[in-house]
Amino acid sequence: MPEAAILLLAACGTALATGLGAVPVFLLGSRAAELAPTLLGFAAGVMGVAAVAGLLIPAGEEGSAVEVVVGLVVGVGFLALARRRFSPDAGFMGRTGPGARTSALVFLVLFVHSLPEGFAVGTAFASDRAGLSLFVILAIAIQNIPEGTSVAIPMAEAGFSRGRQFWAAVATSAPQPVGALLAFFAVEQIGGLLPLSFAFAAGAMLALIAVEMLPSAFAGPARAGPAAGVAAGAVLMLALSLLLGV
Repeated sequence: MPEAAILLLAACGTALATGLGAVPVFLLGSRAAELAPTLLGFAAGVMGVAAVAGLLIPAGEEGSAVEVVVGLVVGVGFLALARRRFSPDAGFMGRTGPGARTSALVFLVLFVHSLPEGFAVGTAFASDRAGLSLFVILAIAIQNIPEGTSVAIPMAEAGFSRGRQFWAAVATSAPQPVGALLAFFAVEQIGGLLPLSFAFAAGAMLALIAVEMLPSAFAGPARAGPAAGVAAGAVLMLALSLLLGV
């Protein structure tokens, strides 16, 4: 099977993993909202280690300091521009009201940031570093699950069906296969883009953690749950990194 086809299947798998995050909402109903801060903290821990160990460090090893800094700055700028240009309407999927607007906001934020996650998958897949592609793909898939939960919770409160919650969660990650293929072919055609691409994806992911995930996780009065989630996510990915030799 061609490499691009394998990459496409893997990226589609990470997108479908987002839908799994809706399952706890099906089972727990309104109680799932209580777990959201911990799950967001877990996702931030997973993504943080993936960005540093899976992208930033390899970028520094394969490129110059200037390339790493430029890639980081462009990645941060990309996410900032995306957040500024995409603002939700009052309605979402045929519904209106505060719950629908919240659902739209969460959906758009996750939809926009999933593109650089796809870049991370495609860039890692193009690299010949042992175990790196599997590490990044697993990291993105794992952190997509709590993101799916964050989509489903406001949709459940707004009265959306379980089917719509599931597929809306999956749809937030629809740009990932596109971003993965774009990054893969760009790096394949221009080998010198690899360090820049690594740093770009790392910058976008770290910016996402700083401006979206951690503030959302720690927005409430509870601190122990989100902190435990961050620690658990980081430990899991560090263990996976050691296991895969990344």
